[in-house]
Amino acid sequence: MPSTQKPMRYGHTEGHTDVCFDDSGSCIVTCGSDGDIRIWENLDDDDPKSINVGEKAYSFALKNGRLVTAVSNNTVQVHTFPEGAPDGILTRFTTNANHVVFNRDGTKIAAGSSDFMIKVVEVTDSSQQKTFRGHDAPVLSLSFDPQDAFLTSASCDGSVRVWKISDQTCVTSWPLLQKSNDVVNAKSICRLVWQPKNGKLLAVPVEKVVKLYRRETWDNQYDLSDNFITQTLNVVTWSPCGQYVAAGSVDGCIAVWNVETQECMERMKHEKSYTICGLAWHPKGGQIAYTDTEGNLGLLESVCNRDGNKSSGKVSSAVTKGYNDLFDEDDDFVNTGLTGPRSPPRVISNEEEDDDDDDDDDLMRASGHPRHRGAIIEDDENSLDTVLMKVNANLEKVDDDDQDGSIAALPVSAIPRPFYDGPMPTPPQKPFQSGSTPLHLMHRFMVWNAVGIIRCYNDEQDNAIDVEFHDTSVHHATHLPNSLNYTMADLSSEAILLACESTEELASKLHCIHFSSWASNKEWTVDMPKDEDIEAICLGQGWAACATSAMLIRVFTIGGVQKEIFSLPSTVVSMAGHGEQLVVIYHRGVGFDGDQCLGVQLMELGKKKRQVLHGDPLPLTRKSYLMWVGFSAEGTPCYMDSEGIVKMLNRGLGNTWIPVCDTRAYCKGKSDHYWVVGIHENPQQLRCIPCKGARFPPTLPRPAVAILSFKLPYCQITTEKGQMEEQFWRSVVFHNHLDYLSKNGYEYDENAKNEAAKEQQELLMKLFALSCKLEREFRCMELADFMTQNAVNLAIKYASRSRRLALAQRLSEMAVEKATELAAPEEQEEEEEDFRNHLNAGYSNSATEWSQHHVRNLHESDIEDSKEADAVEEVEEKPEMQKFRQNPFCKSVVSPEISTPKSAVIMCSSQGRVNPFKVSANQKDPTAHSTNILDNMSKFSKNTPTPTSRAINKQKSPVIKPLMPKPKSKQALAATFFQPRPPNSGDKTVDEKAENVLPEIQAAATDHTENRRPKTGFQMWLEENRESILADNADLEEADVIKEGMSRFRVLSSDERLVWTEKAKGGAASNSAEANKRKRLADEKKEGKERLEEISKEDSSLPKKQKLIEPSTNIKLSAFAFKQS
Repeated sequence: MPSTQKPMRYGHTEGHTDVCFDDSGSCIVTCGSDGDIRIWENLDDDDPKSINVGEKAYSFALKNGRLVTAVSNNTVQVHTFPEGAPDGILTRFTTNANHVVFNRDGTKIAAGSSDFMIKVVEVTDSSQQKTFRGHDAPVLSLSFDPQDAFLTSASCDGSVRVWKISDQTCVTSWPLLQKSNDVVNAKSICRLVWQPKNGKLLAVPVEKVVKLYRRETWDNQYDLSDNFITQTLNVVTWSPCGQYVAAGSVDGCIAVWNVETQECMERMKHEKSYTICGLAWHPKGGQIAYTDTEGNLGLLESVCNRDGNKSSGKVSSAVTKGYNDLFDEDDDFVNTGLTGPRSPPRVISNEEEDDDDDDDDDLMRASGHPRHRGAIIEDDENSLDTVLMKVNANLEKVDDDDQDGSIAALPVSAIPRPFYDGPMPTPPQKPFQSGSTPLHLMHRFMVWNAVGIIRCYNDEQDNAIDVEFHDTSVHHATHLPNSLNYTMADLSSEAILLACESTEELASKLHCIHFSSWASNKEWTVDMPKDEDIEAICLGQGWAACATSAMLIRVFTIGGVQKEIFSLPSTVVSMAGHGEQLVVIYHRGVGFDGDQCLGVQLMELGKKKRQVLHGDPLPLTRKSYLMWVGFSAEGTPCYMDSEGIVKMLNRGLGNTWIPVCDTRAYCKGKSDHYWVVGIHENPQQLRCIPCKGARFPPTLPRPAVAILSFKLPYCQITTEKGQMEEQFWRSVVFHNHLDYLSKNGYEYDENAKNEAAKEQQELLMKLFALSCKLEREFRCMELADFMTQNAVNLAIKYASRSRRLALAQRLSEMAVEKATELAAPEEQEEEEEDFRNHLNAGYSNSATEWSQHHVRNLHESDIEDSKEADAVEEVEEKPEMQKFRQNPFCKSVVSPEISTPKSAVIMCSSQGRVNPFKVSANQKDPTAHSTNILDNMSKFSKNTPTPTSRAINKQKSPVIKPLMPKPKSKQALAATFFQPRPPNSGDKTVDEKAENVLPEIQAAATDHTENRRPKTGFQMWLEENRESILADNADLEEADVIKEGMSRFRVLSSDERLVWTEKAKGGAASNSAEANKRKRLADEKKEGKERLEEISKEDSSLPKKQKLIEPSTNIKLSAFAFKQS
């Protein structure tokens, strides 16, 4: 199985970087020019432990819990490992030491300096020193003979020397290297090394080969080379077994040879061709850690493991971390059986085991069970499988028998072992506080959110908490003692919430500082029940909540009153609050293959308590875990996973989650990350802190906040079409919160909603134009379906200009459908009015809305006021009469007065009958003169009047509206409404009848000015533009003419509509004098009845009009598209 190269990560600042494994191979240790020693549990460790040893570290060595470093103050010092406590200075030089190494048993160290000297010092007694002189330039590298007889060194003088340690004499010297005056100018640092265990061979990197010299004779046995190596080799290292040699070059190449066969087994190229300056082989083989001169750390896995088994240790991957407890020590068969049968390893006794620790990679205990753990995945000890526990019991029984000597040692194949090669469970993510940094840090962020920052300092000098607010007008900065060792915190504009875990003496506590309270006592504390620890906390508007180890969510008021308690299905991961909303993330089940199985609950804790998300799965990126969860500033739930993907709740698509940003796309290096601190939807901003080489920012210096833009992962984002589609849907998603706020009664910016709608329609028009250019007409229709009616009208004009006549025709049909859909909600709202208003014959009590009231057929206009009750009953018995509404768009209908309930027209018994045409003298509201809501129909959204506004409108002087019943069918408009159908009218079209009737009605209306009603702006516009509409659409019926006119009138600019409205007002004012001369209701009924008969007679004698000749389709569409209003 070939080796695998894991992505490199940032480890130290630019400069020479060294690397090694600890004695057990459980962690990687690096040092760099920044003066830090970093301890990595694995390559994916985002928060390695750091030990500062000086201003600059040149080299280090690790053995037996002692960390020896060569630092910039020209000393070689000792620290304890892994604690990092200083343990003294071993030796000093006049300049800095370039390389330090331990001998095999860790009792001595050797250090070579730029002052040409080499020193060997006893670790336990630094006074025991030996000095080696003879080099004529700075010393590059050193290596101890495994048998402690010889010491080898390489120098800038070009020589490699072998020293006898006992008498400090030079045994031999080879002029192998290119000379230089300093280490920084050396072509190679020549990290030579002895073969482990027996020290038979000495490996020296020289130019493009590795020279192997035999011990005692000092002959050059042979050279290891490969065509893959094209530049000078810099470092070399042996495998623990002594069978392989790995070397790294100055151009980033790493090669591994089999020493016996001299065959090159592995080849790897650095991803950026940086110089390899550090190589370390895992103590149990299979892995090679390497560093470069830019401070990066890398890892090779499965090196020279031809059976496919990777090495053990926590450094294998982040997924395997924490799994070793899943099986006990004798269960390695689960791993060893994955790739088929294996030859039985050599069986050794317990005494041999103690004597030869270095060979434990290839050995087995006397019981027959291998000590090599392989890639067994770790887990907590409570999750053992029942079958495996039984097998372990049998194996332990065999072990006991072996120790008693009653049964001989059994080979591996003699014991039946179960075989499992399925997916392994993922360790459950531990609870964390969103916006916080890890607990083990002495200086850490307890929370960083949109309100402020809470820092915790826990060192020898102080144990305190600092609270800082972004807006100091909310509250001033606060310094709090941390005597109870609070580990969790949350911050809102009302309070500070703190929590601590329980100890042997104290229970877990929840502490709240309600700084916005008007009371003098602003703090309260609650103790949790025994054996119940707080694991996560959050604050909302007027409430606080905590999740405990008992899988409970406890809710409190901001003043400390206990409220609801409810259970979670499993342990909590994190939680967040905003306003009345509470989101809880918990473990929904067991994940496999590195995936977490999380669930989410979203609740509203206001007056109407309800659960929005009922434990739905939380979608995470493959092999990732939750990093941050919270709300946007507008109240939309969001979260980010460890892969840097930010997702947001899409309320417009059934509460689904949509990825809105990939922060990894903004990272310069693979080890860089972004730490989220806030999200804003308007403007669209992702506020986060860039972290170089880590996942969390340091507290000092204060990190700077960066603002990232959102981008939905749509396809073909580099094309114009993909970009506009992404912008459109991003605008839709990021303005869903406006609908949520309005639905739940919150205040929101109406201008923002209008601007968003305008932006979306502009993007749709651009996509429409692009689709037209690409001749995608069906796609154009799909885009038009997202448009408003005004945008569709613009699309019709564009299609006509583009000579896409079929598309324009289909779009016009869609425009009519959209106009009908817009009219339907208005009718539905009017049906909710008081039933008495439906009996008002065309009168409206509102001065600003278009009223659509039910009226009776004109044939029933002779009903007397005494028959009012019968009329009401008749309307109820004939629901189809609801379809006959007065047509608000007819410009020439003059209907006689219809009897109305007195309660609908008489304001007060002392006032007598109110003149519906009279404009009140004290009417100062300019909107009272408006007779048509169509003058303001260009708005994106229709505001439904509130009951209060309706009550106010009812108190104003009523303004009459010209209305006309809406026919049940398209053929029932003119003839059936105004007159009985004549015998020879069967072959006439509705258009011809309407054209015959309407002129006579206009003439008749001229004779009776007292019955004339004021025209609206739309009616006057329709009167002048009716011919152009009929010219464009000769086959339209009257109702369709009105609809078409309505759609065209809406396209007009607000200024043009205002002109027509003013014209209508002027006409209404001139008729007010004549309106005051109206007769009583009885006379009006009589005249109306006589006039109706006269109209019928005149209509029967009218000559037939010829139907307009239908123009060609091109002429119609062109006239429609370019007609100037």
